[in-house]
Amino acid sequence: MVNWKTGNRTLGRPLNIAHRGASSAAPPNTLSAFEKALELGADGVELDIHLSADGLPVVIHDFTVDATTDGCGKVTDMTLAQLQELDAGSTFDPAFAGEPIPSLEQVFETVGDRLLLNVELKTTRLRDYGLERAVIAAIERHGLSGDRVLISSFNPFALRRIKRIAPHLPTGLLYAPNLPLPLRRAWLAPLCPHEARHPAHSMVNARYVAWARRQGYLINAWTVDDPNDMRRLISLGVDGIITNLPDLLRAIMESGTPS
Repeated sequence: MVNWKTGNRTLGRPLNIAHRGASSAAPPNTLSAFEKALELGADGVELDIHLSADGLPVVIHDFTVDATTDGCGKVTDMTLAQLQELDAGSTFDPAFAGEPIPSLEQVFETVGDRLLLNVELKTTRLRDYGLERAVIAAIERHGLSGDRVLISSFNPFALRRIKRIAPHLPTGLLYAPNLPLPLRRAWLAPLCPHEARHPAHSMVNARYVAWARRQGYLINAWTVDDPNDMRRLISLGVDGIITNLPDLLRAIMESGTPS
């Protein structure tokens, strides 16, 4: 079975990772989007995690529910039951009316044995407030190994907490050119041992790939929706490509013409 550590070598191509599920075809970060990603040929999905008021990991990108549901307010101020009363589908398309915000447990139950999972921790906190422990507990309850689940974050302190609790789980450090200099240059990386680098795709070139290989890092680039960028990254030999268009990426990789 394909896994995070050997996927590129096993398949002979980068892993096809659907950003928030197949988020161009279904409401992002919903079970419908994850099921659609599988249908469109993705190897895995990226999903975003916050902690509910009752301490349960829930799948939503923003710190508030305002942009993607019919509700308003902070995710951390609502219980899982309250969050799941909201409609997370209609703002994307009325055809998805009533689509709920899923819990991480529901994602594991629905696609955990069929897709690789890139679980992004959406936290800016320096101190422990239970997010990492809750995510690890869910992973362990569902018997998902580190080969199937990778934990990523822009926050090196969150990744450091993951490694302290579950050193066997692979982690990936996210960064982008528009971040403050210490994060953009990953100066805090020594604080959090990690197996993968997750750079914005514009940061990836041949020199970057050569450096990452010398350091022993996997490279999962995001968010890649332009066909020319997809072909460039395939040619560079990255390990994973995170995209909103897994069907397009699949077609390009199957065509065998990366350049």
